[in-house]
Amino acid sequence: MSELTHIGPDGRARMVDISDKATTDRLAIARGKIFMQPETLSLSLGGTTKKGDPVGISELAGIMGAKRTSDLIPLCHPLPLTSVKVEIGPDETQSALIVTARAKTSGQTGVEMEALTAVSIACLTLYDMLKAADKAMKISDIELIEKLGGKSGHYQKTESP
Repeated sequence: MSELTHIGPDGRARMVDISDKATTDRLAIARGKIFMQPETLSLSLGGTTKKGDPVGISELAGIMGAKRTSDLIPLCHPLPLTSVKVEIGPDETQSALIVTARAKTSGQTGVEMEALTAVSIACLTLYDMLKAADKAMKISDIELIEKLGGKSGHYQKTESP
């Protein structure tokens, strides 16, 4: 059985057996963007909409999403997260908000999915909170930037030319 396929000899999907893997410190950093009209960007940074502070609430939503990753992604192991940080900042040249999430654990499997889920949920929350002002917003470029720990070691995304 291939560890990557998650398919057993009976053809059914199953979780990867991580019981023999070493417990190591793990870190994953993910990033995503949500593009919007310049007026919407100003509104988001103002901190006051009918629903509240879009940036603060979306950072919290991202953390909550990371903690629920195994409930959302089939076959994803539940992990004891030791830290999740979500930061949202403006990119005024692109009229976008950049969402960055860092997830940490000490365990037998990585936290890439938790970091990616945190970014995704934060972006969706931003969209929800700002959609009354701008329904044409676009969520884009959700990606793993870096990971540390585990058998595969260190990975860092290199920027394309």
